[in-house]
Amino acid sequence: MTSTDIDLEALRRDLQYVKDKIEIRDLIHTQARGHDRHDVSLMTSVYTEDGVDEHGPTVKAAADYGDWANAAHSAAFDQHSHNITTHTCEIEGDVAHSESYVIVQARRGNALIMMGGRYIDRLERRDGTWKIALRRCTVEWTLQGDGSALKSGNFAGFIKGSWDTNDVSYARPLTQDDTNIERW
Repeated sequence: MTSTDIDLEALRRDLQYVKDKIEIRDLIHTQARGHDRHDVSLMTSVYTEDGVDEHGPTVKAAADYGDWANAAHSAAFDQHSHNITTHTCEIEGDVAHSESYVIVQARRGNALIMMGGRYIDRLERRDGTWKIALRRCTVEWTLQGDGSALKSGNFAGFIKGSWDTNDVSYARPLTQDDTNIERW
């Protein structure tokens, strides 16, 4: 084996590692988007068939998680946005462990609520595809304030997000058609 062969093999390993990390990060982001659009298929698509999600005292099989999450979010909030910030990931073969910080901004009436926590995930590559096998969630801080300014004239005309496939983010191709679009 020549030094060029060794260099190419190292490059292949490094490229696979980077590809795996991107695929894992995309899974985490897809799940967050599924939450904010109340899209059960997006939420559950990131879990293994036998995957488990632990949100505090609630532990759900992946197949049941999306419906439970939508009901819980609808009961607590009028709108919400899950933002993934710091993300670390360690990969060993077909198993990875990741930690993703999440900041959730939510609104209930005129109250604005923020929460910070982390998603601690064990992911597995099965049949060449990464999925979450186990998610455990932490909540580490909360903050509440007045959100009545959102209903002031300062935001008139801005598009409102929606919890379904009518959300503007689903539009393909993206146009200025306002069918099914609600504005402040």
